[in-house]
Amino acid sequence: MRILVVEDDFRIVKPLKEDLEHQKYVVDYALDGEQAWELCNSEAYDLILLDWMLPKLDGVTLCQKLRQNGYAGKILMLTARGEKLDKIYGLDAGADDYVVKPFDLEELGARIRAHLRRNSQTNTTLNVGDLKADLKSADIKYKGGKVDLTPTEYRLLLTFLRNPGQTFSARDLIEKLWHFEEAPTESVIKSHIKGLRNKLFRAGCPKNTVETVFGFGYRLKLVDGNY
Repeated sequence: MRILVVEDDFRIVKPLKEDLEHQKYVVDYALDGEQAWELCNSEAYDLILLDWMLPKLDGVTLCQKLRQNGYAGKILMLTARGEKLDKIYGLDAGADDYVVKPFDLEELGARIRAHLRRNSQTNTTLNVGDLKADLKSADIKYKGGKVDLTPTEYRLLLTFLRNPGQTFSARDLIEKLWHFEEAPTESVIKSHIKGLRNKLFRAGCPKNTVETVFGFGYRLKLVDGNY
């Protein structure tokens, strides 16, 4: 799942982004409304956390603009404006929920999970052979045994499970899974892939389940005779 945090106070963005990534979401952020609009036109977001008071383009106007242009994902307004009429105004603009600052990270996380469950139109599991991902619990299992992965390794594996047999270059993976301001080097990607392979192998998967296609990148190879 990919989430966009739109908030001009980085003191709020940083812990919120870290908490969401710990829950294994892919998180981008924007510090003003115009940057958020540009990101929404280049990426598909399952949910947007949207501050009301933003530079360049305020949150309510951005929310209306997104809905008018067909955005169907969930929008949660984050704001210090907690009066009844403010809530009504935000919801009428197209928001699905309204969270008043200061907010509790655990409660916000529960609201996000609830909205994403209701918004999901797809299966909640991915599997290639006996290698399975439970998207609700963010668990990976092979033949029933749990595979403990870091959040980054989990996001990498989901990319391969969603596109079995497809080859991704290190640059492809960086663009898919990292915010442009925090993108790692290709050598870091190589290290993450190595860690993912080793953990899958220790769990019983065939050796090099994520294989290197020399000169091109990485892909998920056959697992138990299946892509």
